[in-house]
Amino acid sequence: MSAHLKRLENTSVHILREAYASFKSLAMLWSIGKDSTVLLWLARKAFYGHVPFPLVHIDTHFKIPEMIEYRDRLTREWGLIMVYGENRAALEAGETFPDGKVDRLTCCRNLKTRALAHTLDGSWPRFRFNHQAGRYEKDRNTDPYTGVIVGVRADEEGSRSKERYFSARNRSAGWDIADQPPEFWSFYKTDFAPGTHVRVHPLLDWTELNIWEYIHQERIPTVSLYYDQGSGRRYRSLGCQPCTSPIESTARDVPEIIEELRSGKLASVAERSGRAQDKDDGGGLESLRREGYM
Repeated sequence: MSAHLKRLENTSVHILREAYASFKSLAMLWSIGKDSTVLLWLARKAFYGHVPFPLVHIDTHFKIPEMIEYRDRLTREWGLIMVYGENRAALEAGETFPDGKVDRLTCCRNLKTRALAHTLDGSWPRFRFNHQAGRYEKDRNTDPYTGVIVGVRADEEGSRSKERYFSARNRSAGWDIADQPPEFWSFYKTDFAPGTHVRVHPLLDWTELNIWEYIHQERIPTVSLYYDQGSGRRYRSLGCQPCTSPIESTARDVPEIIEELRSGKLASVAERSGRAQDKDDGGGLESLRREGYM
């Protein structure tokens, strides 16, 4: 492993341990994408193979089926505390973009932003994987998660470059960009006023190339959607199937993705260019993220 990757790994592990020591009710968001899966791998390293806090996935029910299969397989194989939340009311009412009743941004607010906020604060049902029964059951724990670890990277999208490692949200998970604590060197503010919801970003200084280099070095399993299966296209960023498109790329495995990124072939293509909700939000995610979106 290169010295730079080792430094990134050490910093991320330090932040994960700092978060665990600082927040009594801690969870980690797992979107099943490359970044949050690297984050999961780092958490297993930080705590010697065991992840001591729940992983939370917001299930929109429009994810590509392979993503859900991958989530549940690793949950079983790695013995993860896996919890998912959803906006059942919006789904049953058809208040989603694929059903044609609302636009994409409203769909994201319904199935992602609102579902995330209410799942984290415990006001909506959460479903936890029962390893003995081999199925998801209603979670008896309804306590709010006051600290949430997220696989956000500063280089991925404009609004994310304004984040801190420890980023405060208000009681309703709203984000005030102007009211973020300064962070100097390895000094982080982890003491916040009661009622503050804190997002923790251990991958903030990683780049897309760093992520793939680390996946290669550590041999981290990922979904096959990231690789060209012969069509000359692959997914670069994963989201809901109706609103996520693959990019033109012939990279068939991790080394070929690394070479593609190093060569600059994708320099003119934004990483989230296949995510339609970004375009509908004026080319970024700031309005959704101010409301609590990841």
